[in-house]
Amino acid sequence: MKKLLVINACVICNKSRTDRLLRTWLETVNRDKEYEIEEVVLEQEHICGLTSETLEQRNQLIAAKDFQHAMFRYARQLKDADEVAIAAPFWDLSFPAALKCWLEAVCVSGVTFRYLPDGTPEGLCRGERLTYITTAGGYFFERNDGYEYVKMLCSMFGIPETQQISAEGLDIVGNDAEAILQKTEKEIRQKP
Repeated sequence: MKKLLVINACVICNKSRTDRLLRTWLETVNRDKEYEIEEVVLEQEHICGLTSETLEQRNQLIAAKDFQHAMFRYARQLKDADEVAIAAPFWDLSFPAALKCWLEAVCVSGVTFRYLPDGTPEGLCRGERLTYITTAGGYFFERNDGYEYVKMLCSMFGIPETQQISAEGLDIVGNDAEAILQKTEKEIRQKP
């Protein structure tokens, strides 16, 4: 059975429009029950950014190649996943801070990537695809910088394919948010 890692960066999951799209995508992508789904709800994890103390500890553990330490559990989860989904609302031109903290926690040289002798990174993750699911009250216009950032990290991690699923303009006066969400859900069901 394949392993699907879901990173839920939605705030107030039970009321989140992004979480709603995530649930539709999960039902669609796993309709044949080929995935074992492991969901990490960041609001419940309380992951903190690195401090001088935790960075020193992390560097010592990396130097000792002690990757079984609890500090690296998120990186190990990512490395071992066959597919990854991130659900994150469009927030302050990117995504909620909790997702940035998770991304910092999974960027571990020796677990999710390593440096080659010439200094270029080589991905160590086995995942084939990352799906980024998001909603926005307004519009991205030219691009979603949050998705672009995650996409760049995927190339470093060795995850070759990324896709974005989004519903935009949900809070624009005159737009029918429910109709936009239903249209996006219909698109998800047609092509996971």
